[in-house]
Amino acid sequence: MKGNLIISVSPHQKEKPSTPAVMRGVIYALIPAVIASIYYFKLRAFLLIIVCIAGTVFTEAIFQKLRRKPVTLYDGSALLTGLLLALVLPPTLPLWTGFLGAVMAIVIGKQIFGGLGHNIFNPALVGRAFLMASFPVMLTTWIKPGLFDAVSTATPLSMMKFDHSVTSTLYLLLGNTGGSLGETCAVALILGGIFLIIKKYMDWRIPLSYLGTVFILSLILYLIKPGQYATPRFHLLSGGLMLGALFMATDPVTSPITKKGRYIFGIGCGVLVIIIRTWGGLPEGVMYSILLMNAFTPLINRYTVPVQFGGRKK
Repeated sequence: MKGNLIISVSPHQKEKPSTPAVMRGVIYALIPAVIASIYYFKLRAFLLIIVCIAGTVFTEAIFQKLRRKPVTLYDGSALLTGLLLALVLPPTLPLWTGFLGAVMAIVIGKQIFGGLGHNIFNPALVGRAFLMASFPVMLTTWIKPGLFDAVSTATPLSMMKFDHSVTSTLYLLLGNTGGSLGETCAVALILGGIFLIIKKYMDWRIPLSYLGTVFILSLILYLIKPGQYATPRFHLLSGGLMLGALFMATDPVTSPITKKGRYIFGIGCGVLVIIIRTWGGLPEGVMYSILLMNAFTPLINRYTVPVQFGGRKK
């Protein structure tokens, strides 16, 4: 009979979400951050987001055509890469620079390794790292949110590191601070992260270990020298930590596949962030922490894969 109900013994496994479904889910989770960025940085944010998305989508289609591979824009990965790249860029960045970063994110960060599922490093962060190395002044120029006229300001991390000036927690939560498009409003990012966890599009182990490590280490430093080091609350809500921990470190392609490995990955990211923020020459270290741990992912996978039943650990 057609349409028979198949009955089988347990365990019963549900079908895993498809790649396009996961990509769409992450894009939906980023909508609050996109709305906040446009609210605070107006037309600058909107145009930069559009240009970065156009750059990644266009580059992926051209590169796949040149390689005589099927064009897979339908999976949404190129769109997501462009969106993430835009959210980690300053609103003052010239549009042509954002487009160039988008091209490099796809070519160097993704397609040169063989495309989706084969890249070692997070493509959006590769694009930002390229721009940071090529145009450091552009990547470290910030403006006050909510103004049409470009009024220069500093990020909360810069003010804390160089002037020991602490930004209001309310400002950090709502996004009324200088910074990259998508990193200023912590509330928007947290809402997106909760959505990803509820929909099971993200493993909670990496964000938990990442943010938990930053909290513990910053608390120890703060207790040692309260006037010199920032509070754990400030570290968690400022800079790109929430965006990196919830949306970039959790990339299933560039993060470990084992549960134990994900804890190790998150802890490593957290340690690197605190080292760079506290003793490094830069006020922020989220981008470098994730990229460096991406390089260790194959090694982490190798030494945390469980032994098969009946096998023997080498």
